Amino acid sequence: MTEQTLPTASCCGGGAKATAVAAEGRTDLLGGSAADAEMTTCPVMVGSPVNKAKAVEAGLYRDFEGERYFFCCAGCGPAFDADPAKYAANMA
Repeated sequence: MTEQTLPTASCCGGGAKATAVAAEGRTDLLGGSAADAEMTTCPVMVGSPVNKAKAVEAGLYRDFEGERYFFCCAGCGPAFDADPAKYAANMA
């Protein structure tokens, strides 16, 4: 695997710097554009784009109070579960 250090924080990175790993065949949930997919943003990592269809395929979503919330990575689901009202408010 190829690794590089990125100067951004991530819910999955655990620190001020996140480590990016080459995709090597894995699905890129952040990929796509409005032209080819319905996009939204992650309620946990506010501003992180999420391809809705890819998130559903990967099981990275939760339903809360009649709304569906989509996540950018596996670490966001448990964070959302801990305080769904807090994160749902980020999407209002």
